[in-house]
Amino acid sequence: MEMLKFNEQAQIDSVNGALALRGKINEIVDGICKEGYTNICWLGIGGTWASSMQATVHMKEMSAIETWAENAAEYLTTGNKRIGKGTIVITSSVTGSTIEVVQAVKKAQDAGAKVLGFIDIDTTELAKMVDYEIAYSANEQLKFFMVADRFMFNNGEFADYERMYEEFEKYLAVALVEVEKKADDFGKEFAKKHWNDELHYFVGAGNQWGATYSYAMCYWEEQLWIKTKSITAPEFFHGMFEIVTRDTPVTIFVGEDAQRSLSERVVNFIPRICKNYTVIDTKDYELKGISPEFRSHISHLVMHAVNNRIDAHMEEETCHPMEIRRYYRKLNY
Repeated sequence: MEMLKFNEQAQIDSVNGALALRGKINEIVDGICKEGYTNICWLGIGGTWASSMQATVHMKEMSAIETWAENAAEYLTTGNKRIGKGTIVITSSVTGSTIEVVQAVKKAQDAGAKVLGFIDIDTTELAKMVDYEIAYSANEQLKFFMVADRFMFNNGEFADYERMYEEFEKYLAVALVEVEKKADDFGKEFAKKHWNDELHYFVGAGNQWGATYSYAMCYWEEQLWIKTKSITAPEFFHGMFEIVTRDTPVTIFVGEDAQRSLSERVVNFIPRICKNYTVIDTKDYELKGISPEFRSHISHLVMHAVNNRIDAHMEEETCHPMEIRRYYRKLNY
């Protein structure tokens, strides 16, 4: 089956390459745990902040370790007294030159924190600044979750850690490719229906919230130039639903972690007021080889795979290459 902008082997290699980083990640995390640490701060801005929120909600569900997501620009202005000696800051950057992240890392280190950075280009200033550096492009969310899972395993909170990663290393890459294949026809129809929306609403919860936020902002707004709003599923009922009518475009992301019921509440309600809604539920995809109890850990990756197919067809329908920017890295700001 021929699909737009889809290289099956490259996708498989990319995920397996990220999973192959686990040995290096574990060596770093095990060393940190041996030395001792106080708390974990996930630091980012834009898409990286979204990934940070996903890692945070993942740990909150499973762990007693103090952890949170920190917006780099807010940290530079407001600060955070919790960041200091004993803090482990985890961040990621494609270019290694995102100014807010570079400055925030310096500030955190000046406060005594140590920084683990996934910096795709290991010759950049940021790559040289961080205390622990791993260079590997793409799969940011997977890399973050591997770090989180190792910390929780070392904290005695993840008994099935080895069994889960054994499954991921054998089956995950192909399973995600199969998700994209299955989602392609859906993505095509979705794009045909929504490519010219004046405004599109995205709703999500749990480890889907970061995906909801970043998909609306970083993909549809930044890359496709379509106006959006993203909102958490529980907050949907505290304002936003009042402006939804029969024809309002609304997409609800439904994952499989503890907050699934929050999105299901929106799914159950919205047919009463709207006929232009779409539900994307990760449970609809098989994930061959992955045990049911581990699906929640990767439902955000499943949603990303589905959204990849929407993106490919949105680009086709809009005749708008997603790499084009009006202002990003074009103007000084």
